[in-house]
Amino acid sequence: MINPNKRCSIQRQKIISAISFLIILFSGKNEPLCAGNDETYKGLKVFSNVIEEIEQNYVDPVEPEKLIQKAIQGMLTGLDPHSAFLPPEDFEELQVDTKGEFGGIGIVISIKDNVLTVISAIDGTPAYKAGIKADDRIIKVDDEPTQNMQLWEAVKKMRGPKGTIVIITVIRKGEPEPLDFELVRDVIPIESVKYVTLKNGYGYIWITNFRDNTTEDLKAALVELENESKPLNGLVVDLRDNPGGLLNQAVDVSDTFLSGGVIVSIKGRHDDQQNVFKAHSDPSDKVYPIVVLINGGSASASEIVAGALQDNKRALILGTPSFGKGSVQTVKSLRDGYGIKYTIARYYTPNGTSIQAQGIQPDIVLKNRILNQGQDETDSPFIKEKDLINHLEAEPAKSKKNKSKQNTMEKKAMKKHGQLDSEDLLTDNQIERALEILISHNIFKNLTNKPQDQ
Repeated sequence: MINPNKRCSIQRQKIISAISFLIILFSGKNEPLCAGNDETYKGLKVFSNVIEEIEQNYVDPVEPEKLIQKAIQGMLTGLDPHSAFLPPEDFEELQVDTKGEFGGIGIVISIKDNVLTVISAIDGTPAYKAGIKADDRIIKVDDEPTQNMQLWEAVKKMRGPKGTIVIITVIRKGEPEPLDFELVRDVIPIESVKYVTLKNGYGYIWITNFRDNTTEDLKAALVELENESKPLNGLVVDLRDNPGGLLNQAVDVSDTFLSGGVIVSIKGRHDDQQNVFKAHSDPSDKVYPIVVLINGGSASASEIVAGALQDNKRALILGTPSFGKGSVQTVKSLRDGYGIKYTIARYYTPNGTSIQAQGIQPDIVLKNRILNQGQDETDSPFIKEKDLINHLEAEPAKSKKNKSKQNTMEKKAMKKHGQLDSEDLLTDNQIERALEILISHNIFKNLTNKPQDQ
């Protein structure tokens, strides 16, 4: 029998070990923990007791570090749907997503019919030059079967430093044998802005997300459109299905179209989490009318832009209500490659409105339909912020609807990484309506009420 004093000593040691691990993970230093009050200490003691109990008596052996990591994850995801504990691979992926480039081979992939499948090869990349095509089924990466491989695992294996080699084995319809492609990785640019002239004098810009280089790419696109159409009489800015990204890029994109006024206000618990972002006057300020397209997939940074342009009477908003993510997250790096993402503030549109769980309401509500196909947006409803309860996931859609939605998403992915075509875009009723509004605006602007000479 263990001496009670010795048992208490072991339990105290467990508490100290658990606390030490948390301190090391979050600060990287072995410093004393300032509990703040007895309740915090009592909570940590219960936490340590639970770890000890599970470690000793759970049906399978478990590692204390993994238990602690899961506990941290539960702590953060229990706060709201956007706070999370990030293991090294997730933290690295988050950083890549906000940068303008990465090392890889240049393909967009997805799981289709339970098989890793190429959606498209990005123009000019190693995969594109080697002849990898849409619908190629990837069965091996460096001779490792992909049958049970998660999507993120496949992405991680295909990415890597420039100049290194990866071998992709694919099955292609019409080919009797699998094809091997030996690819030399290169720097792959991430495009967040695509553009095309819809009709002489009217431009279209699609912002897919907000990364480090989004504003720079937007300004370059505007120069090209303005040079093609002199003058540029109107612009369609497409923010549909844009999940957001960097706050500073949303502010700068808004500032590109505004000559003054508030863009967005940030309000958190502390003084350093309060901020009001304002637009600046610039000699190159744009004066042409703008129609912004949004839908239930427009979230966070894209809602900031739509709200800023709407409240400042700079653009007409067309589509369906946006996602409704009116919160601001920060990312903090921890030791050993770990990180945390957590909510620090709410943001408010220039009129002082919080769109949290409400969304941006369009000036003109118009559901999306692909002309001549009868495919309505209601066939694949969006899950909104208001539907999220902490970390619980939404109920998956029916398989038949998923397949219809998957086909639509594949087409969007191909557009995202390929060349835009104005005729193809105008089969989208929301883009067509936006163009009609811009053309009508210029017609009405030039109308007069003066009597004509007889």
